[in-house]
Amino acid sequence: MAKKRNPRLYWLYFLLLLLILALAVYAFGLIGGGTRLFKENPADKNPIVAPPTNNKPPDKNEDLDVLIRDTFSFSREGKVVYTPFISGKTKAREVHHEWGEPNHTTEADSGIYEDYVDYYVVLGYVGEIVNDIRSYDSELQNIPLNDVKKIGGEPDEVRYYKDETHDQIILVYHVAPTTDLKWILPKPSDQVPNPKVDHISVLAQVKNQTNQQKSISETIEGMSLDEKIGQMILAGITGTTLDANNKSLITKYKIGGYIFYKENLVSPQQSVQLLNEIKSYDQTLPPLLGVDQEGGHITRLPGGLVNIPTNQEIGAINNGQFSYKVGMLLGKELKAFGFNLDFAPVLDVNSNPKNPVIGDRSFGNNPEIVSDLGIETMKGIQSQHVIATIKHFPGHGDTSVDSHLELPVINKSLKQLEDLELIPFRSAINNGADVVMVAHILLPQLDDNFPASMSKPIMTDILRNQLGFNGVIITDDMTMGAITEHFDIGRAAVQSLKSGSDIILVGHEYNYIVETFSSIKSAVQKGEISEQRINQSVERIITLKRKYKLDNAKVGHVNIGEINQSINDLLYEYVK
Repeated sequence: MAKKRNPRLYWLYFLLLLLILALAVYAFGLIGGGTRLFKENPADKNPIVAPPTNNKPPDKNEDLDVLIRDTFSFSREGKVVYTPFISGKTKAREVHHEWGEPNHTTEADSGIYEDYVDYYVVLGYVGEIVNDIRSYDSELQNIPLNDVKKIGGEPDEVRYYKDETHDQIILVYHVAPTTDLKWILPKPSDQVPNPKVDHISVLAQVKNQTNQQKSISETIEGMSLDEKIGQMILAGITGTTLDANNKSLITKYKIGGYIFYKENLVSPQQSVQLLNEIKSYDQTLPPLLGVDQEGGHITRLPGGLVNIPTNQEIGAINNGQFSYKVGMLLGKELKAFGFNLDFAPVLDVNSNPKNPVIGDRSFGNNPEIVSDLGIETMKGIQSQHVIATIKHFPGHGDTSVDSHLELPVINKSLKQLEDLELIPFRSAINNGADVVMVAHILLPQLDDNFPASMSKPIMTDILRNQLGFNGVIITDDMTMGAITEHFDIGRAAVQSLKSGSDIILVGHEYNYIVETFSSIKSAVQKGEISEQRINQSVERIITLKRKYKLDNAKVGHVNIGEINQSINDLLYEYVK
């Protein structure tokens, strides 16, 4: 008879085996857990990092929707959540001072990449500037594909990448004129239709500023005086087609930009055809093509587009994400038609309820709300590679006269303006405003001779020097009664340029446009305005056009139904 085995021995053997397996797994983790290898990703045009083993304790408990919104919001400033650096701005020495030396460094055709394992971040560089911030944060890796689209909408581009170890989808959102936010995920499949994020990338375009400046200087040197002056005028056209006068603005006067009104735009097809025809001419630089598309009752685009709420209604909702998406839709509308410039958003604080010209075009009477919502709308417009224009500097909200008809007077000191009207403009300038429109309002305590649009104390001393604005200054329409009832339009244009503006807006009357051009040219020839002063403005204009990559690419059919669906979806989400 066989000897009976002791069952206790089986349990001892089993426990010993479990201990050996646990030690083996622990040892393997110590050896291999911290290693991440770079792989070249031709679809993304720079190396992709294999997913890390993220053992970071779950010390962040933010709701995923909030995290997604924060990710989009931060990316518009070149930032990544939980990371202190700015893509397109931060220098290598700042990174090394803050985080020390990287765990791994890899060189690729697109630049140098540094891997900071403890922070779950990879940084890419162009020269000494960070241009790519990639985050493998564990909370981001909990976000599913459908949630990204739910919050961010459909991406501007979808790319794919596949090799022996990766099969990925890359959602690309153009969150700013020079910045993309990329969400990199496993490609959806029948088994996993809603995959979770692998990592994100905030990628900024970084150029050699010295070479770019030299190129702009060479461009200016090759331009005639007529071409330079033409760049400094933004003109209105007559009718719905290019008649002889309209064509002469392009061919003879070399006008650098155009504004369009409702009477110019009668249908989507006609509007696209008109803009495409303007683009078909051989011009020194691609023209600015602008329109007042603010939302509310200030809309110019035809075709039965669903109306976007007034700024006053948006101010009552007071949701920054809503304002950003409104701006994004305004930009998409304009881009679909072929425009590249929006004369929006309005940053006037509506402090005077009897104001006949601003009213519901303002976000309200609270300067902080106007600042916050105006900036978000501005960034939304910019995200579509459409130029936003903040207006009407230094503030049109406390007027009782319509400047279209007469010259308003605001008897306020600089201190009073700083405490109210200037707050939104200062904030917007600090947040990347590219163009400021100056109003036709007289502020006698600052300049008792000329309205703001012709005033050196207001445009140069306050806007340029005090607020630090280095972008393009454009006047409000010089054919408005505030100017034509009190000044010769040609002399007004010369005075405006001498005082600091860059572009004179002449929205109506062919003869007014010609007079403006001739007066500026005569002033340069007589030495009243130096050509060096002209060059300064032209440099700003070229810089703006290059920043937004203006070109003469023609657009096709406008999908009104698709745009309206996007607007309706937004209104359903935010407007109760």
